Amino acid sequence: MAVEPAASRPVLGSAPMSEAEEEETRRLRARVGTTLHGKWRLDALIGAGGMAAVYAATHHVGHRVAIKILHPEGAVSRELRARFEQEALAATRLGHPAAVQVLDIDVTEQGEPFLVMELLEGESLRERALRLGSVPLPEILAHVDTLLEVLRAAHDAGIVHRDIKPDNLFVTRDGRLKVLDFGIARMKQGGAGLKTRTGAVLGTTSYMAPEQILGRDVDGRADLYAVGATMFTLLANRRLHDADRLTEGELLIRMSTTPAPPLSTVAPGVDPRVARVVDRALAFQVERRYPNAQTMLADVRAVRRGEEPPFATAAAAEGDARTRVHGRGMGGPPAGAPL
Repeated sequence: MAVEPAASRPVLGSAPMSEAEEEETRRLRARVGTTLHGKWRLDALIGAGGMAAVYAATHHVGHRVAIKILHPEGAVSRELRARFEQEALAATRLGHPAAVQVLDIDVTEQGEPFLVMELLEGESLRERALRLGSVPLPEILAHVDTLLEVLRAAHDAGIVHRDIKPDNLFVTRDGRLKVLDFGIARMKQGGAGLKTRTGAVLGTTSYMAPEQILGRDVDGRADLYAVGATMFTLLANRRLHDADRLTEGELLIRMSTTPAPPLSTVAPGVDPRVARVVDRALAFQVERRYPNAQTMLADVRAVRRGEEPPFATAAAAEGDARTRVHGRGMGGPPAGAPL
């Protein structure tokens, strides 16, 4: 599943592993060949993050799955265990065919929680962009169409994903999109009681809405902002605010105080209709964004038919020429940026 980063795509690429990270990878690979509860044989390490490692595995009756094991240091954290459980609950409640399916949740003999999930073959959207050099616009729009269908169902079920980004969008070998990692999803009811600590930021900075960075309560429009940020990154081959030039703290300040630049100013060759959709999703003020996933989905489908996106076009005509006031402390938003 892993694809080596291409040097020509630095925005979406990954830094080389440190010595400590290489040692951690060796430790995680040492699990390969072991069996969980006498029935799940771990065949290969296929991914690892700050919270968990994912393995391809085979049940003793022969069917193959993916097993996601919480790191030992996370297993002793009540918050991380709750987040892990919430990933299973959110995926199960959603039950959408384009969301990764969680089949079971259990604990290893060493006390580490693990999820049993469907095994996907393919690559993340980030890896795909690295391998191809860029993802064709028709394919991006098709994947966004599917993503918005998943988010529509999630939001209707009271679930806000909160971490939409290219790494969490998986393209299978037959071209289907799967939405991954509901581990920090917010659920209105029936969740694991997970609370965000005061001052804690859950999500990936370059794709987070301003209100999410500021720790305010969020709704589905924060996910739509992340969809816009994902489209912006894939189309412009850069993040919203030149993230590679900023420290994490500077990026947090920039993302929370300054509107995103209009897509047309950094990627002038993009279809203006697509740019209007992206700009509307990235509006700084929550009430200026798409009101829900269905409205954004209707605009995306209009663009796919070669038509004008009705909501984004009407919203732009109504008021985007007014004076911008947000972000002036950081030099002010670029002309034409939705407020």
